Amino acid sequence: MKRKLLFPALVLVAGLTWALAAAEGRAPVSALAGRRPNIILILTDDQGYGDMSCHGNPVLKTPNLDRLHAEGRRFLDFLVSPTCSPTRAAILTGRHEFKSGVTHTIYERERLAPGAVTLAELLRQAGYQTGIFGKWHLGDEREYWPDRRGFGEFFIHGAGGIGQTYPGSCGDAPDNSYFSPVILHNGRFVKTTGYCTDVFFTRAITWMDEARRHGPFFTMITPNAPHTPLDVPAEYEALYAGRVPTNVAKFFGMIANLDDNVGRLLARLQVWGLERDTLIIFMNDNGGTQGVSVFNAGMRGQKGTPWWGGVRAASFWRWPGVLPPGDIAPLAAHVDIMPTLLEIAGAKVPAAVARQWDGRSLAPLLLNPAAPWPDRFLVTHLGRWPTGKAAGAKYSQCSVRYGPYQLVSAGKTAGTWELYDLRADPGQTRNLAQQQPEVVEKMAAFYDRWWEEIQPCLVNEMAVGPKINPFKELYWRQFGGEPTAALLQQMNPQLKFAPASGR
Repeated sequence: MKRKLLFPALVLVAGLTWALAAAEGRAPVSALAGRRPNIILILTDDQGYGDMSCHGNPVLKTPNLDRLHAEGRRFLDFLVSPTCSPTRAAILTGRHEFKSGVTHTIYERERLAPGAVTLAELLRQAGYQTGIFGKWHLGDEREYWPDRRGFGEFFIHGAGGIGQTYPGSCGDAPDNSYFSPVILHNGRFVKTTGYCTDVFFTRAITWMDEARRHGPFFTMITPNAPHTPLDVPAEYEALYAGRVPTNVAKFFGMIANLDDNVGRLLARLQVWGLERDTLIIFMNDNGGTQGVSVFNAGMRGQKGTPWWGGVRAASFWRWPGVLPPGDIAPLAAHVDIMPTLLEIAGAKVPAAVARQWDGRSLAPLLLNPAAPWPDRFLVTHLGRWPTGKAAGAKYSQCSVRYGPYQLVSAGKTAGTWELYDLRADPGQTRNLAQQQPEVVEKMAAFYDRWWEEIQPCLVNEMAVGPKINPFKELYWRQFGGEPTAALLQQMNPQLKFAPASGR
């Protein structure tokens, strides 16, 4: 029997009603509401779903991530975006990234729209101390920094990766390195010592040690690892050298180092006596990269693609004594994190903010994985079209989810939709578009309406950035120095109008 879909309009109404009811206090309040735990969100960069031993990787060992998996709720079908800035925007706003102007990772199109209300803002208003440590990648200009988006403490590098430089505003401090990087701490650069992932976790732990004395805290730890360049301490690369190709050995070594830091964090929470008062969420930001050649959990696709392997992420929620360990099967997504955490924190959510959400609170599923969970449509689009060319990118690298179905357009023209049932065919080998045309029609109709809805939100499309990356300019002002002619050319904002593939 073919599964019938609800009409898209009814799904939209149901989702909106859910959000408004929760915001106005009319929805049934879950047993998690207002519990106000400390919240630690760990978000890794370019690690894939298959890049951990608890998901079946035959080479990589991640005992501390495995512990989070074993001791917490874990979502089996958790959707993120195909690249990094979009996922970060969706987490912090509860809505699709395009609705906040984020359609790329460079060229000013990674900037989170100033009018977006963030998770950190509302948690801070609810009495949480808020800090972010690692990668930001939602705007390097001062008006886009984390302190303008609700974070009381920030310790970040610029651009999408340490040492990167792109035309316009997106770029890190000059000549920065994964070893002893220069980091922007609350508006001033500090010179650090050690490997970048170790540095970020150390600073986060130090801040939490102080913050815990003054009430609940919300901490985002966002290492740039294991994103390229594949720079890693030699002892970690040695763990996998000779067993896998060199680039994979470095990549797995970066994850092993990250895993050790997760273990260090768990040990510190135990010393502080905060394990039962702290919710830890671990997730990755997009599909896999270097490691997919070794193991991709049987999925098709990777980072930068709309296939399941490009947008499925790990999502572990550990809260000892409150959330029993176990799997959660229904479809969930990064846009659900903001509504969930605000409910758990007992934060007041303005109705105007809730109306903009594409997400919903995961609290019912966290308490009971069998709880009623209405199906809904969720859209993925790679973005990354040439500057000013959104009109021609409607069907380029996009997908729609509804229940077990994924509707995929991996080409650039209309009429190329493919349909897959992920529960029956997780490797996406059987295109069902011809067998189930009514499913394709309804999912495609939703996508058409969504595409029209997001067009007015693309506020960064023609923005022109400064001639010098803001991080570099601030660095030179603090420590001295100036750009070379070659670097000025590399930062030239007019270059953004040529096609590029920077991630």
